[in-house]
Amino acid sequence: MATKENKSKSFILRVDAETMNAIEKWAADEFRSTNGQLQWIITEALRKAKRLPKRKAFNNEEEENV
Repeated sequence: MATKENKSKSFILRVDAETMNAIEKWAADEFRSTNGQLQWIITEALRKAKRLPKRKAFNNEEEENV
């Protein structure tokens, strides 16, 4: 079974306390970590703006990993 390679980058984000409190509450409501919630928010914003790179089809990945 193929494993997903982790290509994450770390960075520092400064957020005011009121915004951070709202993000933490939202994350808790959705059973996510604060980091996971921020990643989801960013991904959704990029998806809606059609700014995400296109992913390979699942079948193509399966063929490459055989």
